[in-house]
Amino acid sequence: MSEFISPDDTRYDERARALVRIGREAIAVADDEKLDAYFAADFAFHGPDGDMTYPQLRSFFAAMRAAFEGFACERRSIVSQGAFIGCRTSMSGRFTAPFEASPVGTIEPNGQSMRLELINIFRYDDDGRLAEEWVQYDNLGFFRQLGVDLTETP
Repeated sequence: MSEFISPDDTRYDERARALVRIGREAIAVADDEKLDAYFAADFAFHGPDGDMTYPQLRSFFAAMRAAFEGFACERRSIVSQGAFIGCRTSMSGRFTAPFEASPVGTIEPNGQSMRLELINIFRYDDDGRLAEEWVQYDNLGFFRQLGVDLTETP
């Protein structure tokens, strides 16, 4: 049994399976057409480093794909109710190129594998498009995996 949810797993509703597919087919690999169809035009992202619009989030995904060889976006568990989905997401890859979407500036690659675990809450609009997302993750742990020392020096 895989640690990740399959987009064909019928224990989950169609909205949840579509969330799995979009992670694999349009976030982990570049497919802006699929992303544009999935996200509402006025989508709002709320995360540890502040809010982003849909175009900003799409650029962030592109920066992740560029910096992390073998970039993956997988779902571990999903709870779906009405217009909301709660989810555990895992993003991973090997850090092989500069990461330019960091809030601390460009980070040079260290060649190491990284795995970013997220807790997401997604809200869908009346047309079934992703309208809003709240996400939490261990930003400090993520930066440590990238080789960034955030401690102050005397």
